[in-house]
Amino acid sequence: MAPPIFWRVVGQKLQEAWNVTALVENRSGAGGTIGNNLVAKAAPDGYTVLLAITAIVQQPTLMKLPYDPLKDFAPVAQVAKSPSMFVVPLDSPANNLKDFVALVKANPGKYNFGTYGAGTSSHIQGSLLKLQAGLDMVHVPFQGAAPLVTNMVGGQLTSAFIDSASARVHIKSFKPLAVTGTQRMPSLPDVPTFKELGYHSFDPYGWFGLFLPPATPPAIVNKLSEEVNRILRLPDVVARIEGLGLWVGGGKPEEFGQIVKSDATLYARIIKDANIQINQ
Repeated sequence: MAPPIFWRVVGQKLQEAWNVTALVENRSGAGGTIGNNLVAKAAPDGYTVLLAITAIVQQPTLMKLPYDPLKDFAPVAQVAKSPSMFVVPLDSPANNLKDFVALVKANPGKYNFGTYGAGTSSHIQGSLLKLQAGLDMVHVPFQGAAPLVTNMVGGQLTSAFIDSASARVHIKSFKPLAVTGTQRMPSLPDVPTFKELGYHSFDPYGWFGLFLPPATPPAIVNKLSEEVNRILRLPDVVARIEGLGLWVGGGKPEEFGQIVKSDATLYARIIKDANIQINQ
């Protein structure tokens, strides 16, 4: 995933505050593992920083990696986060999740769920719903959120899990039935969380987070974290992040570290219980 626009803004703010050159470089490839590995092996001097997404804690259960995300990175701060929404077409007879579950059970194998890629959060969420509700649905993975949204709007899918940032522009083009996370989305106050509907393990948010190489001195980790948290409170930065359909993050390194560990444990369990594989 390319660095989001808002991170270039944060990088510029860091450059202005510390009078240093902040280069934002996209090291794409292998689901982000190339860039992740570069930072994991970098000098622990605070000059090489990783902006990673939730996939960094999901991949260990899905593939062999040259690093351990829980040991080879020093968490700095959660920068932004977003829930996902489970949506169906506007003409779907389902007006709530209970209706949808009943439809699928009455028509096994005839419904599908689209995701923005095999092994991604949306794939994990869809597989978790299948498992808990006992549904027979076909997984339809796409190479990214853009084609997923296009096909959902175009009526080629009967349901999909889409992150809030990708769905925001087309939210009126489909019908949201439930959202992930621990609270309802302010923009969709009438759409319940999966937890409210009796489902479990849908609490984690998708996130963008900052990491430093392992063995980076705590003083450096804390200094960067404090500055990033200050920047995340600036009105123009908040506006940029929220304008992308994301929620502003923040918090101390140990708080983000706890989220990383908790999410890693939960996703590993779901992936194993649902027998999720990246070639599905």
